Amino acid sequence: MSLITQIDQDIKQAMLAKDADKLRGLRAIKSALLLARTEKGASEEITPDAEIKVLQKLVKQRRESAEIYKTQNREDLYQVEMEELQVIEAYLPKQMSHEEVEAYLKDLVTRVGATSVKDMGKVMGAANKELAGKADGRTISEVVKQLLN
Repeated sequence: MSLITQIDQDIKQAMLAKDADKLRGLRAIKSALLLARTEKGASEEITPDAEIKVLQKLVKQRRESAEIYKTQNREDLYQVEMEELQVIEAYLPKQMSHEEVEAYLKDLVTRVGATSVKDMGKVMGAANKELAGKADGRTISEVVKQLLN
């Protein structure tokens, strides 16, 4: 079953349960997926990888907004963003812990043969492909910098 079909079913369930918080997050996902489907040059169906990228983008947007609201002492808006974030993250693959990312990247650095910060591009390219959807890009970047220094 495609993600959009799953989202449609979950929207119906949230409507019946009158769960406004979950419904808001689900509608954001559906909107983003429909937008990705109708973008210029996109095919009628989007791939699972593209779906994950869309969800990751939504998560990143929610985190950034939540940070801003937190610094401006807008607890009400912060809560809304965090609730949507939890709904969106439920549809992403399980995220790797910092320790798991570090262990994986140590192995990757040796496989690629990277020895200095100059090789960061090679490592990041391979890491982003292999860890797509499983780890945050910022975390990957920080760990790679740490390992290559």
